[in-house]
Amino acid sequence: MKEITLTPVAYVTNSRLAPEDDNWGSVTSEITLAVHIPDEAFDGIEAFSHLEIIYYFDRLNPAKMIYSGIPRENPAYPRMGIFAQRKKDRPNSLGLCTVELLKHTGRHITVKNLDAINGTPVLDIKPVFKEFMPKGEIRQAAWVSDLMKHYW
Repeated sequence: MKEITLTPVAYVTNSRLAPEDDNWGSVTSEITLAVHIPDEAFDGIEAFSHLEIIYYFDRLNPAKMIYSGIPRENPAYPRMGIFAQRKKDRPNSLGLCTVELLKHTGRHITVKNLDAINGTPVLDIKPVFKEFMPKGEIRQAAWVSDLMKHYW
C-alpha cells in the first residue's frame, strides 16, 4: 500500500487544551493559514456561512486506536464499529467538522462549532455547498442523541 503524506494548510487556536467529549458550543476558534500557504487561499471565503474543516488528531496515542467499541464506554450504548461512530481514536486520526464562519481577516478565519483543540493541524478547508448536503431525511442510531446532548 502506498503511504500518503499530508502537510497542514492551517492551525487551530482556541481555549481548549485537551481533547474532551462535551461542551464545545462555547468554543470559538481561529484558523490561521500555515506559512507556506499564500493569503489569497482565503479570497472569497466570506461569501459562505459554513465550512467543512478536515483536521488531524495529532496528540492522540496510536495505541488507543480501535476498530470497534462501545461509544464513550457507556454500557447503555451498543458496541459499534469505528466507522459507525465519531470517536477520535480512529484509523488515520482524522476529524471532520462543519463549522459556522464568523469572520475572515487576512490569513485568519474565526469559526464556531469546531471540536478541535488548540494547535490542531488543519489538512483542508472546504465551503459548504447546499448541493452537497444530504438529500432526504437523515437517519441515525437512537443512542446518538443521548451521546450528543452535551456536546455542543
